[in-house]
Amino acid sequence: MLQGRRILLIIGGGIAAYKALLLIRLLRAEGAEVVPVLTKGGGEFVTPLSVGALAGGKVYRDLFDLTDEAEMSHIELSRAADLVVVAPATADLLAKMAAGLADNLASTLLLATDKRVLVAPAMNVRMWEHPATRRNVEQLQADGILFAGPGEGEMACGEFGPGRMAEPEEILGAIGAALGEGPLSGRHVIVTSGPTHEPIDPVRYIANRSSGAQGAAIAAALRDLGARVSFITGPADVAPPGGVDVVAVETAREMEKAVQAALPADAAVFAAAVADWRVENASDSKIKKDGKGALPRLELAENPDILAAIAGMKKGRPRLVVGFAAETDDVVANAAAKRARKGCDWIVANDVSPKTGIMGGAENAVVLITGDGAEEWPRMGKDAVARRLAARIAEALG
Repeated sequence: MLQGRRILLIIGGGIAAYKALLLIRLLRAEGAEVVPVLTKGGGEFVTPLSVGALAGGKVYRDLFDLTDEAEMSHIELSRAADLVVVAPATADLLAKMAAGLADNLASTLLLATDKRVLVAPAMNVRMWEHPATRRNVEQLQADGILFAGPGEGEMACGEFGPGRMAEPEEILGAIGAALGEGPLSGRHVIVTSGPTHEPIDPVRYIANRSSGAQGAAIAAALRDLGARVSFITGPADVAPPGGVDVVAVETAREMEKAVQAALPADAAVFAAAVADWRVENASDSKIKKDGKGALPRLELAENPDILAAIAGMKKGRPRLVVGFAAETDDVVANAAAKRARKGCDWIVANDVSPKTGIMGGAENAVVLITGDGAEEWPRMGKDAVARRLAARIAEALG
């Protein structure tokens, strides 16, 4: 898949640096040439000898190594690659990139390169969630930096949460996508995500309990397989992934228009928790209590059925239309009935009753319902669900 491609791999200083060794092996197995840059911190976790042995070549470490500068300047080194990958990308490296600092070889290469840059963040959950890191990530995404992960899981420090570096296989997929060589290269996929907010008045609204985490993970997984993703999201708690075309909406009718505008597409995944009803007589001013116990009369109207509309298109229908069914009772039966009623190809069903902890949580347990029947998947992280679903979509589209 990557035959003849040149990857400049910057290994940051974190315990996840050991995963970079496997990533080098995977890249070389795909035919890529790996040029490793080992930071001072990275050298505390993996040795230059092991990195160089796996890469089959020189390991670059020092910005002011005159021998290296005579052989290949840092400017040339940064531009001779097809892609620059930072794995692990520590909080410090991300901060340097966001601020445009160049005080060592790695940061100088990142500032001097004219190639795309893919980072695989790895850090403690508190560091990942810190406002400074969030600002840096937003800036880097705005700058066009691609992200692989991070995922959620147990960390070396004993804590659990987001910040765990993506697995080498996932990073390999993201590299292929960045170079336009993934199995979904040339495909366009629409993904809807998050809740919709249907106004009652300027300060109140009707909504579903959705964080948008699963939809964002699906968009990222499809991107990593090379797809061009139109990500249409309601007001979600989770930030949209980088490297996708983001369309922010608020209401169901806005989402419907955005989906129609994004067509044509090879596939459409409707992961959004769209409110079934809107308030027809929404007020332009805040509704006040009258002090006498009188209740406001809200006239509800049914929202458009986006999934059914796209699945039922006579012309220009995506080859694959995937819906979601969040159920609390008789999950498989209700989801199968929904698939038949909506006319979509697949339904991804899950049990969102409070006892499962799935709604708003980090994990999901889904049943994929197709024309061939129901396929139950084990409970796993939402990122893992997304990767598995993206792989099935790639297989279905051929």
